Amino acid sequence: MDSFIGIDIGTQGARVVLMDAAGNLLGSEEEQFPLSAGSREEQSPAEWWDACLRSLQLLLADKDKSNIKAIAVTSTSGTVIPVDKQYAPLHNAIMYSDGRQTAEGALCKEKAMQYQPQGYTAFNTTSGLPKMLWFINNHPEKAAQLHKFIHAADFITGKLSGNYDVTDFTNVLKSGYDVAAQRWPEYIWETLPIREEWLQDVVPSGTPVGRLNKDLQQTLGLSDNVMVVAGMTDGCASQIASGAVNPGDWNTTIGTTLVVKGVTTSEIRDPEGRLYCHRHPEGFWMPGGASNTGADWVSKNFSGNLDALNEAAAKLIPTGHLIYPLLQQGERFPFVAPQAKGFETAGLPDAARFAASMEGVAYIERYAYEVIEQLSGEKVKAVFTAGGASNSETWLTIRSNVLNLPIYKMKYVTGASGAAILAASKTHFSSIMAAAAAMTQTEKQVNPDAALARAYERSYQAFISILKEKGYISGHTYA
Repeated sequence: MDSFIGIDIGTQGARVVLMDAAGNLLGSEEEQFPLSAGSREEQSPAEWWDACLRSLQLLLADKDKSNIKAIAVTSTSGTVIPVDKQYAPLHNAIMYSDGRQTAEGALCKEKAMQYQPQGYTAFNTTSGLPKMLWFINNHPEKAAQLHKFIHAADFITGKLSGNYDVTDFTNVLKSGYDVAAQRWPEYIWETLPIREEWLQDVVPSGTPVGRLNKDLQQTLGLSDNVMVVAGMTDGCASQIASGAVNPGDWNTTIGTTLVVKGVTTSEIRDPEGRLYCHRHPEGFWMPGGASNTGADWVSKNFSGNLDALNEAAAKLIPTGHLIYPLLQQGERFPFVAPQAKGFETAGLPDAARFAASMEGVAYIERYAYEVIEQLSGEKVKAVFTAGGASNSETWLTIRSNVLNLPIYKMKYVTGASGAAILAASKTHFSSIMAAAAAMTQTEKQVNPDAALARAYERSYQAFISILKEKGYISGHTYA
């Protein structure tokens, strides 16, 4: 059976996987990066590649390599690398988490709002375009040698194939590319000190961009038929791995924060800026939004045996208590309320407080999907899940009944496995939907119970009433 390599270059390390066309994980390797005080601002692309190559060699050492057909790379969104004509970095990778581009972010937002208001305008310090501008402003002597600005995934794709000049729809969104018109807007080089020739060509994720270079064929023992395809941002790759690839499919990842990503047939334009839209490899749209609410309260508010807490909480649901477990002030999605503060019933025993906190996050998740349905005019048909919270059977039960929808948890939900599916999408299958259908394996499906769903409907409406009373939402309306 044909097999595919997925590579994920994250902030803290490199991970590589080998998956076959049926979604079986044939092997994985990872290596942590040596992190420093400045790792959130800059990292060495050469060190990424060294870790990636070592991991690939370990992964493939004892594998049958004859059926490996393609490779794809995912990495952080908004990370930018300036390279010279030989594609050598002129500067370390300027990381998405680098906060030094405040002024540049404000300028990019101002110009986008003035000249391209229908496009992506939410520029800030995590965006690629402000990082390009910051490099030009702070390193003018290096700008004379500049050939291209490329993204994190593109550097590894280039190392594999020799083609650094091509990137994909998802990586360029925050660099200012107009994913609706599928072109770079003129305001970038007409109003900012950035040249048009510094910007890459753009293709849909999964498009073959070249064959594995000959040196790597020999080093890794791979054939000259192995294709390298255009990559994807890590968030979008994880969405692919979750199974949420068809219109109406949505994924909720609950880690430190709650992140919602899905697929719609039309672009969502949110006047409040809660959602932004990536472009789907098949021309659909991939909207997403991130809350300040999530699972960060678990480690802060509870210690000890979480398994025991989960078991005790399972016997208490629905609790009838209302908790909004927001630890910081301010919410950004599914509503914008800088004044928002968490609330809870005082004096609850640990198990009840734990259960009601999980319920509160589920209420936020439901409101998010109501906002999405209102803005898009399209139904949420299926919810897939990932993140640490998806390991809690109790939380899955709560969420399924609050949403009154089945929830699906896939077996391998990582950026690297999403990259492997992407590698197969145009080299073995006809589309990303066909690849995901064949290569994602359902580990668990949780269905709502009619009686429990009715009870949660009452609690949800009471939760919404509190949000309205506090002025966090203006009413049970979404736009």
